[in-house]
Amino acid sequence: MAKRLSLREFQEDLVRRFAEARSGDRHALLGVRAGAENWLIDLTDTGEILPVPPLAPVPLTCEWFRGLANVRGTLFSVVDFAAFHDGAPIDPGGATRLLLVGMRHSVNCALLVSRAIGLRSPDDFQPDRTAGDDARPWVQGRLRDARERLWLKLDLPQLLAHRSFLNAGID
Repeated sequence: MAKRLSLREFQEDLVRRFAEARSGDRHALLGVRAGAENWLIDLTDTGEILPVPPLAPVPLTCEWFRGLANVRGTLFSVVDFAAFHDGAPIDPGGATRLLLVGMRHSVNCALLVSRAIGLRSPDDFQPDRTAGDDARPWVQGRLRDARERLWLKLDLPQLLAHRSFLNAGID
């Protein structure tokens, strides 16, 4: 019979594993799916991953700017990461998650993603040589895993500073 863990034990184990990954010499990557694309984010650039709380819409903003989320008394702007890349908007339910990013860069921003896939090692990927460079400046690289699935490595500081990301208002 498999050992049963309480929710508390599971959460403590997960926090411990994230802390170990962050403190290690090698950088772990967090895998997420946003719409039809798989993304890898340096774990040091990420914050919490949590179920989507109620979102307060903000008028006169782009469709991809989903609103504001209150996370333990702190407001985070929420960007639908798939819709930002001209994909279909993500429905905030089921496996959908809110990934808090940018706090390391003094920006309270969260990405709405279709699902969190989990921690990945950089050693599990090889550069994708089948296509040219991505036109999006925040795509740091195109990688393939052992199953030949395409992954895009996110340069979070580049995204957070990019004009199209910062301009959520409707012109």
